[in-house]
Amino acid sequence: MLRVAVPNKGQLAEPARSMLTEAGYLRSASTRDLVVHDPENDVEFFFLRPRDIAIYVGEGTLDLGITGRDMLLDSAAQADEILSLGFAPSTFRLAAPVGTATSPADLDGRTIATSYAGVLEAWLAREGISARVVKLDGAVENAVALGVADAVADVVATGTTLRKAGLEVIGEAILTSEALVVRRTGAPQVPAVDTFVRRLHGVMVARSYVLVDYDILTEHLEQACSLTPGIESPTVSSLHDPRWSAVRAMVPSLDVHRIMDELYDLGARGILVTDIHACRL
Repeated sequence: MLRVAVPNKGQLAEPARSMLTEAGYLRSASTRDLVVHDPENDVEFFFLRPRDIAIYVGEGTLDLGITGRDMLLDSAAQADEILSLGFAPSTFRLAAPVGTATSPADLDGRTIATSYAGVLEAWLAREGISARVVKLDGAVENAVALGVADAVADVVATGTTLRKAGLEVIGEAILTSEALVVRRTGAPQVPAVDTFVRRLHGVMVARSYVLVDYDILTEHLEQACSLTPGIESPTVSSLHDPRWSAVRAMVPSLDVHRIMDELYDLGARGILVTDIHACRL
């Protein structure tokens, strides 16, 4: 049975549960469950603190886990990312009181508070910046006001919390993070892992594409297919009226309205758009 760790709280938790449900898992699970057995799919899910997930996977206790890139790297666990999930984006950045620093180099010799000491210390070493790192478990943005540090390094989604604390971002992002599926380094490839990853990838594709159907005069078919090439190739069918053809293709959801406009201008009619619930490519 495949054993998978899932975040039990934080910004990763709800999107992870939603994706797993769309992939056919956790259909009868409660949000309060700590362990969920899914005998139909031969998977067992464990709901754990997001920061601990990479460690459990790296030790081989669990086969796979969903966590953030920032937490994976900070843990120094023997685990690798095998699939980016496309949600919970964030950046790990330095911030200091407004007007006190213009670049990371200005923090040389100062104290920086963070919840991700491993990531920060590795970056400081690479950049040749000598700074004292203070590790905190949370509310890092208050460290400067309380006199614990001169600056902070924290995960930033919008920057609102930092601005409210009177801090401003310094320099470029130290790390760009998002949700990942992780597996123990060197773990053997097994079919159950491939199936799990394929299902989640199918959900991401389904969210990113829609299915477009339309009728087009056959004389314009090649131009229309160039607008909707699909994944492998569009599906083309002959209609009762030989002057017309029916076309079906997957198109990126972000581009669908522009494509519909261009198809209509080309002479396409009966243009229909359908959401994709799941797919395998």
